[in-house]
Amino acid sequence: MLKPSPFAPETFPDMPTIPGVRLGAVEAGIRYQGRTDLFLAELAPGTQVAGVLTRSLTRSAPVDWCQQVLPKGTARAMLVNAGNANAFTGKAGMETVAHMTEAAAKALGCEREDILIASTGVIGEKLPAEKVEEAMPALVKSVKEGNWEEAAKAIMTTDTFPKAACAEAKIGDFTIKIAGIAKGSGMIAPDMATMLSFVFTDANIPAPILRSLLKKATDRSFNCMTVDGDTSTSDTLLLAATGKAGNVAPHSTDDPALVDFYEKLEAVLVELAQLTAKDGEGASKFITIDVTGAENDTAARRIALSIANSPLVKTAVAGEDANWGRVVMAVGKAGERADRDKLTVAMGGIVIAEKGEGVPDYDEAPVAEHLKGREVHIAADVGIGDGKARVWTCDLTHGYIDINADYRS
Repeated sequence: MLKPSPFAPETFPDMPTIPGVRLGAVEAGIRYQGRTDLFLAELAPGTQVAGVLTRSLTRSAPVDWCQQVLPKGTARAMLVNAGNANAFTGKAGMETVAHMTEAAAKALGCEREDILIASTGVIGEKLPAEKVEEAMPALVKSVKEGNWEEAAKAIMTTDTFPKAACAEAKIGDFTIKIAGIAKGSGMIAPDMATMLSFVFTDANIPAPILRSLLKKATDRSFNCMTVDGDTSTSDTLLLAATGKAGNVAPHSTDDPALVDFYEKLEAVLVELAQLTAKDGEGASKFITIDVTGAENDTAARRIALSIANSPLVKTAVAGEDANWGRVVMAVGKAGERADRDKLTVAMGGIVIAEKGEGVPDYDEAPVAEHLKGREVHIAADVGIGDGKARVWTCDLTHGYIDINADYRS
């Protein structure tokens, strides 16, 4: 049993019912014993869907399947298992996906292409599709409205707490609900999505517009988060819009009526991304990194991720050591323009290095006090332009080694 993250919420959030969405979870015994590991989201007919998927070149069979069927723009269900990634399993991987989609389609009375699949867990082991098939009757029977906590628990692997977030938005005069869950703790450096995340809304939004909004929001949330710099084979983020709110469908992503919806969607994804970083394997501190003064926003994010992914920066934070030299190193290795003699580094809002050298005789006491806290802020201005970015990560402790050294056992 993993030690709970110090950031684990005391209670699961109060989540809304999304009309047109029913959630269920059961124990299928795919890998784990004594806990749920199979999740189903049943979607109302006509539900519009969009997704962003990993760009890993060793991506899983479920990711390939989603890539194949997402362009259709509609779905009737999402079927997700934990404990086995169904990745790097050769032809057997797609055969397993076929069995899973056939079982779900038969149970729900729809086509295979109406089922979206995601898997997470150990890479390189064949997923026992027969266990999914055997569990399907109980899984379908378990679905009900508002079943968020059970759904979030069923997709966990090394996570120490279930992750969920929600918001309300306005599209014209209609109140719109947005709610989602996520899993992720290790092998987290998203490249187009997060480990696994499933977000639902009752808004009436066509799939092409939904896809555009999701990609933009992902770039400002999950793609600004990292735990260990390792992009998963299974990264999948799916967004479903049931249309049950009854609003008039927007005709373009520039429709002014979508402004509030997009802001709230991005806020939900940011919260889920931050929860993932806070639950990083072995993490004891949550780190926010702001980079300014870069050539452009893209360059700023690359520099910020270079800092966030540096084991030396992360271990310094774990050791509560204000070692700004490691931040300087990470800026320099990012491959983006930076003016060494204008570079400024701050921790906890206190400038500790500037103009190419450390600030002489700065008061280290408040910085040391800041680093003792659970949440740490690092800022760097690279002195080139107006580009800026914010990313989130966690520290690197011995707990990360303990978890991953025994992951398959």
